[in-house]
Amino acid sequence: MSKLPKLILGRIGLGAVTLVVVSMLIFVGVELLPGDIAQQILGQSATAETVAAFRLELGLDQPAYVRYFNWVAGVLRGDFGHSLANGRDVAALLAPRLAKTLFLAGYAAVIAVPVALTLGVLVALFRGSLFDRATNVAALSAVSLPEFFVAYLLILFLAVKISLFPSLARLDDTATWGEALYNTFLPALTLILVVIAHMMRMTRAAIINVLASPYIEMARLKGMPPMKIILRHALPNALAPIINVVALNLAYLVVGVVVVEVVFAYPGLGQLLVDAVVKRDFPVVQAVGLFFAATYIVLNLVADVLSILANPRLRNGR
Repeated sequence: MSKLPKLILGRIGLGAVTLVVVSMLIFVGVELLPGDIAQQILGQSATAETVAAFRLELGLDQPAYVRYFNWVAGVLRGDFGHSLANGRDVAALLAPRLAKTLFLAGYAAVIAVPVALTLGVLVALFRGSLFDRATNVAALSAVSLPEFFVAYLLILFLAVKISLFPSLARLDDTATWGEALYNTFLPALTLILVVIAHMMRMTRAAIINVLASPYIEMARLKGMPPMKIILRHALPNALAPIINVVALNLAYLVVGVVVVEVVFAYPGLGQLLVDAVVKRDFPVVQAVGLFFAATYIVLNLVADVLSILANPRLRNGR
């Protein structure tokens, strides 16, 4: 087997092992939560016999490792169990929420990625200028502010003072595309402002690093225009770190929506996770946590593989 397939298979194997370890941590984390799950669900007025029967029904009488392997076996079959709050199948409960979370993440990504890459190229082209300094100050300010603070600022100015957009992101199945984009603009803008700064700064740093290469200096000496140097020579050779940072931020757009969804009462996976924690609905908590972990790991794996394919030094193992 050649070196490139070995590198890719190694990354895939590492991702699989990481996912197994994360699934264990999710299960152990739920196990370590204080209190008796059965008692919490049935209430303090439940008799000991009722609690014991309910524990038996939930399988809580079995050792933790047995329940873990039963849970993993069910996940591999596509069976995430049933919600303790309403008895519904967890997979059926997650499906509509997942679609809404992916819609919000995709909405933000379609705007954030091209804008961030364009800004990164421009600030690298005009490095040291007033535009570069102002953009960096704005980016650092955006990175420093937590998501909920950005969200509340947008609600204050764009929903309360100006009343341009709704403060609550209501999204139902009957809404048209235009209504959906309008109703979810504020949570999408919150995510855009959070991730765009990081991607822009990494793009700038990667391009500036490549611009110090000897072949770039040769292109300058030949009289090639600066924009052409960046687009034709610098940007293709800076793809590996840019791909990594874009993948990390795409993962964040899916995984890091919990706070944003809660602030805007958006009916996605993040809101479902918070509601499940409050209700101690642990099958739902485990399923959402595993999905978020799998999303993060898979996108990082894709970034690693694309970085290998984009970088000759990584392809050759040097």
